[in-house]
Amino acid sequence: MNARAAVFLDRDGTMIHDRSYLSRVEDVDWYPWTLEAIRLLDRAGFLVFVTTNQGGVGLGLYEEKAIAKVHDAMSARIVSGGGRIDGWFYCPHHPQAVVEALRLDCDCRKPRPGMIRQAQAKFDLDMGQSFVVGDKMADVGLAQAVGARGILVKTGYGAGEMDRHDGRAPGAPFVADTLMEAASWILATRSSA
Repeated sequence: MNARAAVFLDRDGTMIHDRSYLSRVEDVDWYPWTLEAIRLLDRAGFLVFVTTNQGGVGLGLYEEKAIAKVHDAMSARIVSGGGRIDGWFYCPHHPQAVVEALRLDCDCRKPRPGMIRQAQAKFDLDMGQSFVVGDKMADVGLAQAVGARGILVKTGYGAGEMDRHDGRAPGAPFVADTLMEAASWILATRSSA
């Protein structure tokens, strides 16, 4: 089997507006470019995954079944738009979790590589040709942890992250205004390689 390139997308603030501990399908608010960006990445042959910290489970704000409902609804919308997500990975842990079993120093909470390692256990991935896209420096850190390229988007918390780092995104080879701009850069980078 040949290793494939992948794009790992953060969910809140990257694909959809960040609603702070989103737990209801009706609160999903898509950015207008998300479906087209995913469709372009799919058509270019990338595997597309979602990696999202969901510490609200550990904080007792919602149960894991709420995450499953949100992801099922988001998948259906993406498929109806002509795209697909090859896998959804989330971390339910939180350092201040009220659910004792979820208060741990886990390997899956970004920027640690656990969620991507889960994807690697299921798929043969070429991390040197892969990308992580998100609105936090933790997403860029995740990319660095697995040997991928990290792209910071200015949506969600992205612009604030840039402000905190004097207008830069240390470790990110590219900063995009939106997920669509990130997808365009990924496709251009791949075609020039």
